[in-house]
Amino acid sequence: MTPPAAVSEVESPSGLVEPGDILAALDSGTLRAARPDSDAPGGWRVDLVAKQAILACFADRATRDWDLGGALQFRDRVNLPTKDLLTGPEARDAAAAGRPWRIVPGGTSVRAGVRLGQGVVVMPPSFVNIGAWIGDDVMVDSHVLVGSCAQIGDRVHLAAGVQIGGVLEPPGARPVIVEDDAFIGANSGLFEGLLIGRGAVLGAGVILTGTSRLFDLVRERVLEGTPQEPLAVPPGSVVIPGVRQLDGPFARRHGLGASTALIVKDRDPGTDARVALEAALR
Repeated sequence: MTPPAAVSEVESPSGLVEPGDILAALDSGTLRAARPDSDAPGGWRVDLVAKQAILACFADRATRDWDLGGALQFRDRVNLPTKDLLTGPEARDAAAAGRPWRIVPGGTSVRAGVRLGQGVVVMPPSFVNIGAWIGDDVMVDSHVLVGSCAQIGDRVHLAAGVQIGGVLEPPGARPVIVEDDAFIGANSGLFEGLLIGRGAVLGAGVILTGTSRLFDLVRERVLEGTPQEPLAVPPGSVVIPGVRQLDGPFARRHGLGASTALIVKDRDPGTDARVALEAALR
């Protein structure tokens, strides 16, 4: 088996120290917890200083209150406000480009320090945490969690109920990464530095972690991640939930099995048609 690709680490030259500057840099995308780098193993490089800067925002335990005309009241740490989704510079840029964000009302919260690409749609209720990167034309459907520092590529569809785990510590740990044009089916969960390759399709209910086993029925191999080299789902793979029979007399006697994930085919035009999102929904 070919081991999953590692991710390189490099220090950021940002030099940012003030929480406001850190959040602004994360909002604009000039500071990023992990970024594509063709020269790095696996094509991704973790930014240790970016992760440390995000952690610094949590260091001040003072809180402040927000009261939005009585319609929304909340209290959080002073350096962790919500993102300005209407009049912030990135919101204005997206609107000026003719691809405004569409943040549907009903309980969604996006923290400051989240980069939202142009044309993003967020359905309620959803939560996007600090340090996350959301690419252009992403659909974040209802009941979706995008955890801290998660990296979501362009034109990704996160279907209803998807959970994307977050990571802040240790700073060198890879966040969950979903590359461009992937489709993540409803009620799926992605955790612990998992990498979803470009154009991969995960069926409803697939649960994968960085140390999961993934059984590739197409190429008859087993892909397995480690804490040092988390699992990478190959680009264009179609993954569904499956069951693996457990060994041992007791398990056999009771017909016990464990859930697992299976690559059943590579993406094809038929798959594209099934996961296509109608333009009107964007």
